[in-house]
Amino acid sequence: MAEKYFTREEAQELLDYVGSQLGAACSQKQRVELLEKELAAAASRVMFLGGSMPPVVELGQKRAERDRLVAEIRDAVERVHETGCLVKDLDMGLVDFPSLRSGEEIYLCWKLGEEKIQYWHGLTEGYAGRKPLDEPQEPPEAPPQIQ
Repeated sequence: MAEKYFTREEAQELLDYVGSQLGAACSQKQRVELLEKELAAAASRVMFLGGSMPPVVELGQKRAERDRLVAEIRDAVERVHETGCLVKDLDMGLVDFPSLRSGEEIYLCWKLGEEKIQYWHGLTEGYAGRKPLDEPQEPPEAPPQIQ
């Protein structure tokens, strides 16, 4: 059970803020991944060359930048979570807003770059189970009639 449930309008009002935080975190994550590759390649070179002298200052700067970016990502994600919504995937830029639909718990699903909230999915369905919000809801099944 979520602490807060969002209406579509409430979630929509948060998109500028959530989008800016998420966009920054996604960009920083890409930079962290690049730094990780560079650090791993440098470590491989040192191993391959039998303990040659690595560029210690440069590697230290890269590690420090990576650590700073990781902290900034963590802070941005925390700021998004403080609104009551959930960052689901930084690679895709996915955020879910807990909501109710016909009394059932769901997530309003938004992807970075989308102009508005247009999709929802069940709690266990994830991104692959997204359905349009404007799709008509199926009425509950009527109990069978005894004749």
